[in-house]
Amino acid sequence: MNEFDVKRLKAVTVITGHYGVGKTNLAINLALDARYAGLEVRVADLDIVNPYFRSSDYRRLLEDAGVQVIAPRYAGTTLDAPAISGQVSAALDWARGERGRLLLVDAGGDDAGATALGRFASGIAEGDYDLLYVVNRSRNLTHDPAEALCVLREIEAASRLHATAVANNTHLADFTDGEVLSRGVGFAQEVAALAGLPLAFSAVPRHMLEDADIPGVRYPVSVHVRKPWE
Repeated sequence: MNEFDVKRLKAVTVITGHYGVGKTNLAINLALDARYAGLEVRVADLDIVNPYFRSSDYRRLLEDAGVQVIAPRYAGTTLDAPAISGQVSAALDWARGERGRLLLVDAGGDDAGATALGRFASGIAEGDYDLLYVVNRSRNLTHDPAEALCVLREIEAASRLHATAVANNTHLADFTDGEVLSRGVGFAQEVAALAGLPLAFSAVPRHMLEDADIPGVRYPVSVHVRKPWE
């Protein structure tokens, strides 16, 4: 079984994608797995419109595992604030200072989120980086590969950064089954082909990993982020 190795991520890795594709849960999984693999990890939340740390539970989960979190304390806090902007810039330098460090940047996929990411474009692009574009076939607004490609190009234009790979995160929450996963792989492969990018991996619910019959590299994930009513 070919599983994704988090140690393959660049020291600066950006996670982005359209709202609702599940990038937040994916980012948390990557952060925790990287920490468990022995890396020093920091997570920067640049989603200023809909910060994923709405509940202190997520922050506590990461910090209890030894992951440092850089995020506005309150929803709507601007990234122009010197404290936040300075922390992100310092984290970029920190990540590239020594081997064994990882800075995960969780960026919003809407215009505001991509523009916020663009404020740090020069710092990100001055060294090697990964930018994973997360797709989810079950997300209505990017149900078609061409639509998903259009969103990617908009994010790239607003952020002034280029994606390096596509990450498949197709799921239907508790209704995810083998068929959902299989269709998601095909969808992600089409998006990657249209974008001229590799498919980094396909996320698979951890409890389905042994039985999931899908091609390519798999990445086992746990559910950490749920909707308020779940």
